[in-house]
Amino acid sequence: MSYTDKMLRDDALQGKVIVVTGGGSGLGKAMTRYFLELGAKVAITSRDLEKLKNTAQELESETNGTCLPLQCDVRHYDEVENMLQEVLKAFGKVDVLLNNAAGNFISPTERLSANAFDTVIDIVLKGTKNCTLAFGKHWIDTKQTSATVLNIVTTYAWTGSAYVVPSATAKAGVLAMTRSLAVEWAKYGIRTNAIAPGPFPTKGAWDRLLPGDLSEKFDMAKKVPLKRVGDHQELANLAAYLVSDFSAYVNGEVVVIDGGEWLKGAGQFNLLEAIPEELWDQLEMMIKAKKKS
Repeated sequence: MSYTDKMLRDDALQGKVIVVTGGGSGLGKAMTRYFLELGAKVAITSRDLEKLKNTAQELESETNGTCLPLQCDVRHYDEVENMLQEVLKAFGKVDVLLNNAAGNFISPTERLSANAFDTVIDIVLKGTKNCTLAFGKHWIDTKQTSATVLNIVTTYAWTGSAYVVPSATAKAGVLAMTRSLAVEWAKYGIRTNAIAPGPFPTKGAWDRLLPGDLSEKFDMAKKVPLKRVGDHQELANLAAYLVSDFSAYVNGEVVVIDGGEWLKGAGQFNLLEAIPEELWDQLEMMIKAKKKS
């Protein structure tokens, strides 16, 4: 038995319909794969429809499951409502909303434009609000007896972290929303929980956050008491449990899965204090070049 093994029995999510925002790549894709393996039907959303289609095709061939790709910019409420209607049209219902879509980049806050700050806030906080509100209204209006919202936050949602201030600000808002709605919407049979992952490297996100050889210079594993980063299956196991009926009595909880990192040193990116001013200039050029490629 290993931490990379799959945790739940094969039919644990049989009959469930799950929507995963930001499901086309990275952790969203890893969680979607496991949900499909456990018998769920999954709709994945993002702004990049081509990537979604490729991911859906790949995951369906791997799992023999049903994965529906739907283009949706979570920053716009009308697009979220349209996406929900497409899910209902395809599957007849929806049981779980996984708010995974996010945006982040590292920068001294004084270097950020107002627009850059807004971009992260709009995707993470406003996007989560848009999806949660649209799905919640649907569940309440249709008197669905049980539903689940699972949010992906971060450990610096409650500690804060230098150099990722827009993300920390937005995730803190999502954390408050999670706990607030867990109480308010429980009477409708809606459970609301969150996962706060530590370092779980994904190629796209981590290339943007720590481009070039920075990922080696700032080795996240060295900050984790267990001396390693997370494996995607570990996060998928936890997410699958929290959206399954096995966790029916878990509500308003934020589960940290970080190997003890935040306890060792709050603020995942505080170590960037060591970067000299001239290196920030190089870093910005590398990030911009990667975005264009």
